[in-house]
Amino acid sequence: MNPESPSLRSAPGAAHAVTLQDVAREAGVSLATASRVLNGSERKVAEAFRERVERVAESLGYTPNVSAQATARGHSPVIALLVADIADPYFGQIAAGVARGADERGLVVTISITERDPERENRILRALRGQRPQGLILAASRADRTGEAGEGAPADAELAAFQRYGGRVVVFGERPAGDEGATRAITIDNAGGAEELGRRMAAIGYRTAIGIGAAEGVRTSDDRLNGFARGFAAGGGELARIHRGDFRRESGTAAMTAALAEGVEPGTLVFGMSDVVALGAMSAIRAAGRGVGEDIAVCGFDDVSASGDVTPALTTVRVPLNDAGYQAFRAIVDDDWTQAPLPVEVIVRDSTPGRR
Repeated sequence: MNPESPSLRSAPGAAHAVTLQDVAREAGVSLATASRVLNGSERKVAEAFRERVERVAESLGYTPNVSAQATARGHSPVIALLVADIADPYFGQIAAGVARGADERGLVVTISITERDPERENRILRALRGQRPQGLILAASRADRTGEAGEGAPADAELAAFQRYGGRVVVFGERPAGDEGATRAITIDNAGGAEELGRRMAAIGYRTAIGIGAAEGVRTSDDRLNGFARGFAAGGGELARIHRGDFRRESGTAAMTAALAEGVEPGTLVFGMSDVVALGAMSAIRAAGRGVGEDIAVCGFDDVSASGDVTPALTTVRVPLNDAGYQAFRAIVDDDWTQAPLPVEVIVRDSTPGRR
């Protein structure tokens, strides 16, 4: 190897991007051999050649071409993660779990934001298909977007096309309409966790509750609201009304402001279908000059980190979101994958002190 060879000299002031041809020349091997070593081909290369090519590539600072790797392997060393809102700590914890798994395998995670917009999601999926990621994880909560004839959402067709080209798809929640088992799903017991929360809240004396959820048809929200209503009713309580918005903190604030304008009696319990929404509701309660806890109790779902830091600390349902993200990654890379349990747990804190 000769770093001063003419092939690697650059014009004054110019940076030379090291190519695969440079590596092959310096290592004294064919371009095909260098490509097999560095672009992930499954064809065997003699160990002496492999070590020489890798050593030269390291010394020259060569970076493999992801497109070339995709051609050699049929896919790139990338896991694509789609989330609704990167600012939402729910998705941040899932992303951390996916990244933990990718680090174990030396893979790269790319994150795209759907904003829960079906058309945006569709465009992202179409673009990702051309980049050939090894797998795709759709973590955003999906609305029930079936048409009048029962056909699936446009994005479902893109997911099917992605799988036809050899990629593996993992979704959080229900599989796409018409899926025949190719898609793997990470399921969280949203309904069961919310039902247990409702039972616990009734058991400590609450009898009237207000729900704050997303639009009807968003599965995560629907499962949590319906589960809470069942559990609360089983203990003698009533979910008197529901205000709807979306998953943002600001939406929780707006929904709670509307509820307060209608009238909220002291001792009422507010269930936000996520901690972020519940934290927004707490802000609205304070802004109205009311107290959180003894006056208006508040509970949420997810147990994001901020839930234990606010005053009073938020009662919630703890979901192992980091573990869920890690399992989603394993579902991409493990052929014989089956989901391990993701237990949920009710955490009672000072935002629901109970009614005597």
